[in-house]
Amino acid sequence: MELMEKGEWENQTSLTEFILLGFGDLPGLQILFFLLFLMIYIVTMAANTLIVVLVVADRHLHTPMYFFLGNLSCVEICYSSTILPRMLASFLTGDRTVSVTGCMVQFCWFGVLLTVECYLLASMSYDRYLAICKPLHYATLMNVRLCIQLAAGSWLSSFIILTIITCLVSQLAFCGPNEIDHFFCDLTQMINLSCSDTRVVNLATLLFSSTNIVLPFLLTLASYVYIISTILRIPSTTGKQKAFSTCSSHLIVVTVYYGTLIAIYMLPNTGALRVLNKFFSVLYTILTPLINPLIYSLRNKVTKEALRRAFHKCRVFP
Repeated sequence: MELMEKGEWENQTSLTEFILLGFGDLPGLQILFFLLFLMIYIVTMAANTLIVVLVVADRHLHTPMYFFLGNLSCVEICYSSTILPRMLASFLTGDRTVSVTGCMVQFCWFGVLLTVECYLLASMSYDRYLAICKPLHYATLMNVRLCIQLAAGSWLSSFIILTIITCLVSQLAFCGPNEIDHFFCDLTQMINLSCSDTRVVNLATLLFSSTNIVLPFLLTLASYVYIISTILRIPSTTGKQKAFSTCSSHLIVVTVYYGTLIAIYMLPNTGALRVLNKFFSVLYTILTPLINPLIYSLRNKVTKEALRRAFHKCRVFP
């Protein structure tokens, strides 16, 4: 029976391109969507680039917390550039087609960056844990070497894992239909469109997702349980407020990011929930890279001071 099924899909013509349905066929709103997402893309790139420049140029920001923040902003720049330019071109030209190879490349980069962000958020929560719960040993434990190891490990492990998954997906055959009901190449929908055996891909995806999304989330959650319990034991109100202010920005980012990821992958992608699924996807793929630098800059006194120093230098040396 399996041989017959294999023979059936091998005899069919293999697809060479997919159609991304995006937000549906709404001709009157294409220009509006284009302008809206173009503005989001420009602000996202500018805000994250500013964070990276500040972290590199200002010696007051040469600390583990801002080292990870600079890495996170680099990820957000690449993250947005993986999805938004293709979406903007689709709004402008009306062409929704993407080659199978192009779809796999987009998924691979998207998966790498998503995984790196999960690891970086976990590293940042560990940094806050050491700073608040073990302040006397913080400088010794969170040294330059460990920061570089955590950042490099995040990128390297993500590349290895997504390369394995992409290689497995590239072995699948796609015979039709070729419509992906999303605005980017979503792995789940690509697998559902395959006409070959997907059990190995599904197993590998489940295994790596558990390792690279759930595990960093649990580490982040555990760090904040210790952080909050330590803050609550601080006797003075001023001390509590100061401790909360150092980690509140990161806690907001973590809540938004993991909240949307959990909502997407725990809610069934059927019926009316499909629209809600797309909304949450917009939130964590497009809006999160926009709000992250705004949250860190607007709620962080050190970042605002760095901005003031940068503007002062610009006035002194026009």
